[in-house]
Amino acid sequence: MSQPVQPPNQPQPPYGGQPADGNPYAGAPAAPTGNPYGDQPPAQTGNPYGQQPPAPTGNPFGGQQPGPFGGAPFAPAPPARNNLALGVLVALGAAVVAAVLYGVILGSIEREIGYAAVGVGFLVGFAAAKLGGANPVTIAAAAVFSIGAVYLGQLIGYAMVMSDVARVSFSEVFLDHFDTVTQVWKEEADFMRYLFLALGAVAAIGGAKKAG
Repeated sequence: MSQPVQPPNQPQPPYGGQPADGNPYAGAPAAPTGNPYGDQPPAQTGNPYGQQPPAPTGNPFGGQQPGPFGGAPFAPAPPARNNLALGVLVALGAAVVAAVLYGVILGSIEREIGYAAVGVGFLVGFAAAKLGGANPVTIAAAAVFSIGAVYLGQLIGYAMVMSDVARVSFSEVFLDHFDTVTQVWKEEADFMRYLFLALGAVAAIGGAKKAG
């Protein structure tokens, strides 16, 4: 006699659930996600629109810290130079220095150079305007002092030449016989000598404008 064949054992779901559509694991619960609180809704922040970026203000420096002068991020421009007294004093000092240098040059080469007179005026005007400002009074003072510097330099040059000829010291000729030096200057003065005086004044005005 033959016995009926028993159907093979059907796999049982590992978690006690019923199979669905032939999938023995269809009823298995989902794997844990690592979140002990499960799928919780996000916490409410009180702002229905979330974190919005700040509205543009049109100021490209809006994120900078305010400066010490009314919130400006840049330092203010320095005040303009306009010191009349300082300009006049500087012009006078520069004229004295330039006169000595000019006189030494004339006494060394025993001739006058127009470029040297221009250099004297330019130096006086530039220094006065650079430190005292391009004030009209400062420029006028620089021009007058330049004329005096060229004239004094010529006298120093004459005194150096006369001291070499007389074989005496320069100080003796320039201090003790200053009237003689000026008399010789007047006797030998010509058009070019007065032109050098004018060139000094013109150069002083140009130097002041250059510095301003």
